[in-house]
Amino acid sequence: MKNIAVLGLGKVGTLAAELLHGSGFNVTGIDLAAPQNKLPFQVKSLDLRDATGVEAEFAAQDAVLSCLPYHLNARLAEIAHRAGIHYFDLTEDVPTTNRILELSKTARGLMAPQCGLAPGFIGIVGASLIEEFDDCRSCKMRVGALPQHPTGLMGYSFNWSPEGVVNEYLNDCEVIEEGTRKMVSAMEWFEDIYIDGVKLEAFTTSGGLGTMCDTYAGRVANLDYKTMRYPGHGKLMNFFFHELLMRERREEAGEILVNAKPPVNEDIVYVHAAAEGRIGGQLLRREFVRGYRPVEVAGRMRTAIAWTTAGSVVAIIEMVRDGKLPAQGFLKQEDVPLDAFLATPTGALYAA
Repeated sequence: MKNIAVLGLGKVGTLAAELLHGSGFNVTGIDLAAPQNKLPFQVKSLDLRDATGVEAEFAAQDAVLSCLPYHLNARLAEIAHRAGIHYFDLTEDVPTTNRILELSKTARGLMAPQCGLAPGFIGIVGASLIEEFDDCRSCKMRVGALPQHPTGLMGYSFNWSPEGVVNEYLNDCEVIEEGTRKMVSAMEWFEDIYIDGVKLEAFTTSGGLGTMCDTYAGRVANLDYKTMRYPGHGKLMNFFFHELLMRERREEAGEILVNAKPPVNEDIVYVHAAAEGRIGGQLLRREFVRGYRPVEVAGRMRTAIAWTTAGSVVAIIEMVRDGKLPAQGFLKQEDVPLDAFLATPTGALYAA
């Protein structure tokens, strides 16, 4: 794997392309409108709704990474499947992932969706904790991408795709509770969490577990994923989506929220994973807790959400190239060894 196309040159896509370029890949960045700033790799302007143009581009690639909104990914994965090349994306959307899983059964390359932060890195961390136990009774995974200096009642800024956030807040969530797989509503199961003295609330959101319920059914009695926010956020979002019925107008909801709470540069990504079980007959708890802030990557300061998302997928692509992960079929995030992930040039960013 040498030639890779990165689709979508927003903050995350541009950084992922720069990291791949720095890691030795021959990168082609593709967007509807070419970025104004000069980039160290080839950039092409292409309407990704043009199937003929996309097919011609994919024919020249060994792999493709989609950093586009989730609703575009299934069709792009189908084109990558026909071209016989590796496919990677950052989607949290469950139907999209299920479609890619079906494609993987006849794929000549690797089909690897959900390679971002959540799903993605959090699943790698959670799986590593589960594997420490002889008998794991629970694994709880939480992620929060937040402003460092929140203002207003919402305490939030939209540093991530509004489409993705709305999707996560409204779609049902799969969990394992007392050994039973079930679907529960988003923005429920509230709890308080403290990280470095900062009080946060956590509630269910969709997609964060990826394929983990499939993998750990019958092995882990309790498994769930929640998003972390500053206290009071979830109550306001429930009011906005359900009492004001904005759940029926998703696109407009995203526009309203971004207009009210635009992105900030000084953000923080909290990662909290905890597992409990028995080792040698003794009941124990293991945790992985981090607060990731903006850092300088590839010569420029990057927001925490940008580098934790882009870095995760790039580290996985590096592992596939180096033969540390399969080159065909479907990649589950829980099958990615955490130690090997952190040992990659890009994965090392998460070790701090």
